[in-house]
Amino acid sequence: MSINKFYNLAKYQLYPICRSITGRGTRQTLSIIKSQFPSLKILKILSGKKVYDWKVPSEWNVSDAYVVDKNGKKIIDFKKNNLHLIGYSVSINKNLKKKDLLSKIKSLPTQPLAIPYATSYYKSTWGFCASHKQKKNIEKNYLKNDIFKAVIKSSLNKSGKMNYGELVLKGKSKQEILVSTYICHPSMANNELSGPIVSMCLIDYFKKQKNLSKTIRFIFIPETIGSIGYIEKNLTHLKKNVVGGYNLSCIGDERQHSCMFTKYNNTTSDRALVEAYKKLKIKYKIYSFLKRGSDERQYNSPGIDLPIASIFRSKYGEYSEYHTSLDDFSLVTKKGVYGGFSVAKEAIKILLNKEIPKAKYLCEPQLGKRGLYSNLSIKDNRKASIQSMVDFLQYSDGKNDISNISKIIGVNLSDAKKIYRILKKNNLLD
Repeated sequence: MSINKFYNLAKYQLYPICRSITGRGTRQTLSIIKSQFPSLKILKILSGKKVYDWKVPSEWNVSDAYVVDKNGKKIIDFKKNNLHLIGYSVSINKNLKKKDLLSKIKSLPTQPLAIPYATSYYKSTWGFCASHKQKKNIEKNYLKNDIFKAVIKSSLNKSGKMNYGELVLKGKSKQEILVSTYICHPSMANNELSGPIVSMCLIDYFKKQKNLSKTIRFIFIPETIGSIGYIEKNLTHLKKNVVGGYNLSCIGDERQHSCMFTKYNNTTSDRALVEAYKKLKIKYKIYSFLKRGSDERQYNSPGIDLPIASIFRSKYGEYSEYHTSLDDFSLVTKKGVYGGFSVAKEAIKILLNKEIPKAKYLCEPQLGKRGLYSNLSIKDNRKASIQSMVDFLQYSDGKNDISNISKIIGVNLSDAKKIYRILKKNNLLD
């Protein structure tokens, strides 16, 4: 079963990798995914490139980081847990007194056994993270004037790149379903790897399906700057072809099912997701778009307006292990991943089966020159027939399937399908 395979791949090969929004860890992660799916393209955006109001940062790599006490003992060691280093820390080699060292160690007093996850992508700094218990032990067991050596062996390359992965399963239609997940966090299971596990399971499932009615595009990107860069590079294509899709994040625990609809809760992606939960008889929680925090916020931004909803189990920021070393594979289970996969798979299947018309002309087309004023009769009411036709075109904006249009314009589904066939035959709809 693919879930066992990709779960184990993530647990034993991907989990130990130190990932960030750029660097060798991200490329290594993509290479491992590509070993399973050779058609995955590993692409890049150069450091320094302006993408809308952002700029792709320098490429960051780290080979080692540690703190040594006066006896030469390593008391913080990046190689034991890559969360010990603040992401994007600059290279340093300096001696510090206890007070100065403690000021450079982040910890969580409310979770004394957890190592927090911290980054500083866009401001030059350095530092370490440790459990609060570990930090208190340093405070307790060393004298005020004891000297520690802090070493970080890292590099920031202004001529580097940000990598991402893209895999396309071509369907009969140019209409696309976009499935997005991120690959930019170090060793965390739910917040980082559950999305890629489910995405790999989905690729493995849908690549075996014959005659996909729509194209499915999978992307593995760094969160935020990755989605912004991807959108900037592909916006024209995305706006023209994407009719629905999902951002997958924190989708591998067993605690609950939850989701976040698109900005106005009114897209085919939202409706397909509800249908999937109902079909699977799953109770779920809907989070307000005002609680957004992952890439759904980029896909739904003004001017972008892509119909991308998010699917979670326990939503990011809503579970205690989030952004800490406690987010491991005791939290993410095969059963939890299977539950997230089942919802995403069913929602995508529903989207594949929906006919989502899109008008080919700007403004209302002239129906008379096509002879359509007399080609359709609904309940022997010619005027009502014409109105239903122009109403159908009005709501054929790529955001509604035929069933939803029939409800909006107040005609039964059979008549709506009849209108659809006539308009498509006359080349008025994609």
